[in-house]
Amino acid sequence: MTLSVLRTSESWWLSRPDGAVRIETSATTTGALLADRAAVEAARTGGTPVPTDELTLVSPVTTPCRVVAQMTNFASHAADANMDPRAVPLTFFRKASGSISGPFADIVRPAHVTLLDYEVEIGIVVGRDVPVGTTVTADDLPDLVAALVVTNDVSARDVQLPKTQFYESKSYPGFTPVGPALVILEPGELDRFSDLRLQLWVNGELRQDETVADIIYGPLEALQALSRFQHLAAGDLLLTGTPVGTALSAPAKVVEIVGSLLPAATKWRLFFSKQRSNPRYLQDGDLVEAAIATDDGAVDLGRQRGTVRWTR
Repeated sequence: MTLSVLRTSESWWLSRPDGAVRIETSATTTGALLADRAAVEAARTGGTPVPTDELTLVSPVTTPCRVVAQMTNFASHAADANMDPRAVPLTFFRKASGSISGPFADIVRPAHVTLLDYEVEIGIVVGRDVPVGTTVTADDLPDLVAALVVTNDVSARDVQLPKTQFYESKSYPGFTPVGPALVILEPGELDRFSDLRLQLWVNGELRQDETVADIIYGPLEALQALSRFQHLAAGDLLLTGTPVGTALSAPAKVVEIVGSLLPAATKWRLFFSKQRSNPRYLQDGDLVEAAIATDDGAVDLGRQRGTVRWTR
């Protein structure tokens, strides 16, 4: 049975059927909390529970940390971008950990951004140090994939696309809501990874709904590739990609071909003119909800909710 750990500004809590119990630990970071497994286990049966809805939750992934994300990693998302999923390379980009916010925080759109998009993603929380050059095998996964979280890779498309600038467009404060729970996996539960279903709603409308069976590169391939060039530490966060259903959708093939013949400035002006009429981009006051779980509920990462606020 998974261990669902919650975090407030002052304490760590274990979520139980009878409420939330304070975890007696000196850990102040996610990495340290993962190392204090005994304290987490002790909260299974000890302590006095309080109603979970009385807690003001913050991100269960503490900062600073590394935030690495996989690019175009679901077959449905690749096909929607007019890409052949069989030919998509394994690629990464970084996000600033300053973009991490709590599971119920507002999603604030900077004043200069006009096309605000969403991407529900499974976040893998790394369980131990992975020095550059480490050989990662399947036997290492239970230690490396210590926990899972719900994340939303919020994106400013009008910054990302013309600049091909992922770091800026995805790193504004609040652009990585995380939680509500840090779900620490028990032995064997990682085997259910491909059964997890990612869902995202905007104002109650289901926009994204796909299982991890649609993924192109799984955790083992991602960590094997990262370990060749990127040091990872306990508590770091790896976002694993999003399925089809984001506001941004690739243009039809004919339109794409015609657009390739236009000067860059003209092409982007026409593209963004059309995108601004797309009602699927996030608007002021929109309620965004994201949830990830197996269909039978055996592994449940919880549900986050955030209201979009526009900076004027």
